[in-house]
Order: sequence, then structure tokens, then C-alpha cells
Amino acid sequence: MIQIRKSVERGSVKLGWLDGKHTFSFGDYYDPAHMGYGTLRVINEDVIQPDQGFGTHGHRDMEIVTYILSGALEHKDSMGNGAVMRAGEVQRMTAGTGVMHSEFNHSTDEPVRLLQIWILPESGSLQPEYEQKNFSEDEKKDRLRLIVSRDGRDDSVSIHQDTDIYASLLSAGKSVEHHFNDARQGWLQLASGDAVVNGQSLSAGDGAAVSDVAAIEIRAVTDTELLLFDMPA
Repeated sequence: MIQIRKSVERGSVKLGWLDGKHTFSFGDYYDPAHMGYGTLRVINEDVIQPDQGFGTHGHRDMEIVTYILSGALEHKDSMGNGAVMRAGEVQRMTAGTGVMHSEFNHSTDEPVRLLQIWILPESGSLQPEYEQKNFSEDEKKDRLRLIVSRDGRDDSVSIHQDTDIYASLLSAGKSVEHHFNDARQGWLQLASGDAVVNGQSLSAGDGAAVSDVAAIEIRAVTDTELLLFDMPA
């Protein structure tokens, strides 16, 4: 079964400096029918204006993955990490027992656009951790590139949960397939473009819950950027 979550159905927040879209309940947006999916708790698409951002705030007991779509994001945290992330960069922060951090647009003239993802950890009170890696366009071109996994295989970012995340930059007319093992399910998130998934059409911002399906074929109608999650059912 593939259930589409249309972009226009997402929660939203507009604060002048921030244009945010929430696939699942987050902050002031609450929808009991969309509290997450499997190990996924949050998928937020944020556009942050130049020289603006989230001041220092805290998290705990969550695996937080940030995927930069365009622009540059500056990160600082209470673990002593400081970095600027650009398109193609993936950051993983294990909040664990507690971490404070800030996120600001590093540019003075261009917005930054990103997906922030929260994944429920397999256990609580973990030691806070930080990791960041770059995945080039060539690595994701017309294929599914593993960018996040529990064991860090294939040089992916590691998380404390049995969830894989793949990224792809699909050219118009190209397709990729993904097979799910028994007792696994998926979530597909389109960051841009248009695609057909097992005969169903998705556009930028749309998501799709995938369950009781052995495999999916994703065919790009236009140039498309996407993330695919593979997690326990």
C-alpha cells in the first residue's frame, strides 16, 4: 500500500524569517492522524532567510538528521562543534541525555533550504554525539545513495536506530528501484520535482507511506531530488 501525504496538507509556519512545512505534528501544528511514521517523528522543510535562524535551544532523546538542499547553514552546539553545512551535506546529532545548539543561515543575501528529520532512538539517555559528511551530486545521480544507517555502512552517517535513509538526484525519465525485506516499511519524501511511484504521482513536498509492498519503482517525470526511508514495520 502506498498512501500519499500531499504537500498542501502539511502543517506550516510563517515567521517572516522562517517558512516551514511540517509533514508530521510539530510545535504549534498538531494533527493526531500524523504524529509520525514508524521510527520517523519529524520531517520539516525549512527555508530560513539570510542572517536569521534558530537561537540556542535544547533537545534530548532524539536522532536529528539535517539534509541541506540549497544555501548554507551554520551550526554550533554545547558539545563544542561548529560547522557550516552546504548542499549535499548531512549532519547527525544524537541529542541523547541533552544537547544545546543553534542553527543560522550563514549567508547575508541568500536563503537556506533544508530538511530536518527526527528519528526515535532505539534507547534513551544516550551519550550526545555529532557527525557530518558530504555526499556529492555524482554519488546520488540517478541512483539511491545510502546516506544514513545504523552501522554506518558504505561510508554513511550512523544513527542509533535500525533505519536507512537514501538520497537520489533523478534525471527526468530515469528510474530507480528499492526492495523492502520482510517486516520493513518505507517513507518517500520528494524535495523537488515530479515522480511516479508504482503508478502514483508525487510532486515536490509530497510524501508517501509505503507498507506491505515488496518493492517500489520511482520514475522521475522532471529532475527530482528525494529521500527514501527504510525502517522496521
